Amino acid sequence: MVRLTAELWVQAYLTRLRLQEIPAFVVSKGDVTAGAVLVKQNPLDGSAVLYQRSVDLMTGARTWVVLAEGPEAEVDAAIARQRGFDPDLWVIEVEDRAGRHLLDEEGLDS
Repeated sequence: MVRLTAELWVQAYLTRLRLQEIPAFVVSKGDVTAGAVLVKQNPLDGSAVLYQRSVDLMTGARTWVVLAEGPEAEVDAAIARQRGFDPDLWVIEVEDRAGRHLLDEEGLDS
C-alpha cells in the first residue's frame, strides 16, 4: 500500500472540507513527508474534540481516535503537550457548529 506524504494528505483533507463548505485551517505545519496529524474539531461553543490517527498493530488498520475532549482551553493544552513531544506535528482546526470533521469518510484513513 502506498502511503501519502503528510502534506499531500493535509491538502486533500482541506479540499474535502472546503467542498463541503466547512471552514478549516492549518494551525501548525509539521514535517511535509512524515509528520503526524492532529485534527481539532471546534463547534464554536467553547468546547472542542481533538483527534489523532491510531494504527492497530495487529491488523495495520488506521482509525481516528479521540485524544482529548472538553473545554477548548483544555484541548489546546493537550495540543501544546503533543507539540512538546513532536515538533513535526501538523495541527488542523475544523470549525463547524454541527461538529462535522469528515474523518469518518472513506480515504481519509490513509
